[in-house]
Order: sequence, then structure tokens, then C-alpha cells
Amino acid sequence: MNYIRTEIEGVWIIEPRVFRDERGYFMEAFKEAEFQQQIGPVHFVQDNESRSSRGVLRGLHYQKGDASQAKLVRVVKGAVWDVAVDLRRSSPTFGRYVGVELSEENKRQFFIPRGFAHGFLVLSDDAVFTYKVDNVYAPQAEASIRFDDPTIGISWPMEAAQFLLSPKDRQGVQLAQAETFL
Repeated sequence: MNYIRTEIEGVWIIEPRVFRDERGYFMEAFKEAEFQQQIGPVHFVQDNESRSSRGVLRGLHYQKGDASQAKLVRVVKGAVWDVAVDLRRSSPTFGRYVGVELSEENKRQFFIPRGFAHGFLVLSDDAVFTYKVDNVYAPQAEASIRFDDPTIGISWPMEAAQFLLSPKDRQGVQLAQAETFL
């Protein structure tokens, strides 16, 4: 696998080696020893999957405090624009984001460490999104930041009028009001 550092410390894009022939393809999606050698010790405890249609925007979500989660995300069907926002106040990149297209075609993965908000926008007719997390979901620790917070300034690849949002995501707070990390 090819591990690509992003401009925000701790956030990685991972490109697997894909072997294709007339039958289809084969790839290793995760190899713990290699992952830990490149990124560091992360112990994933759960795999999640969601399916969404074009224009669905999920995020920007995170879990507060000790319930925070690191995520390794990828798309197995369709395409999404995936975003990680740095919520670590001590970081020189606090409030900045990294965005990357993940698709069934490019097979890229995105590693988002603890201390980040995460969200994605579905670009294809539908998308199946999978992710590993290193901490179980804690509903009492869940938080959401507005996808359109001007201080973050995410450049989404669709017009906001096309977004399909959950009530929870419509009620996200601005970064200035969010509970962040040290």
C-alpha cells in the first residue's frame, strides 16, 4: 500500500495495490502490521457500513472526550467527497480540513485520527461507505459541527441546495461553539 501524508499531521490517504485481470481484481484492504508501521498503533474494535444516495451529506460528526474515535474509511460502491476537520486546539492546523474523493474506482482509504470531525458528501447515484473505528459509539458523547461553517470554509463539490441532511446535521453548531480537543 502507498501511504500518503496530508497537510494535516496524522491524517493519511492510503492507496492499496490493486491486481486486475480478466476475472476482476484483488487487493488487500487492511494489513494491521503494515498499517501500524506506517501510521502507529491503532486498535480497531468495530466495522461500520452505510448506504446513501446522491447529495446525502453526513457530518461533520465526532465524539467528545474519551469517546473520541479514529476512523479508517473507504467506499466500496459509488463515490464520495470525504472531509476531516482538525479539532485539536493545540494543533497548528486547528480548524483546517483535508478533503479527498473516495470511490470504488480509486479504492483510496482515508485515515482520520482522534480529535477530528468527519463528514462526507455522496457524489454518485448511491454509495456504500465502510469504516473501521477504534472506539465504540457513545451516543452521549456525540457532537456535530455545521457543514457550512464559514470559519472552516469547506469547498464541497456540489451546491448546498442539493444536499440531503438529517435533522441532527442541520442542527450542528459552529466551530466557535463546539467542544474541541486540547
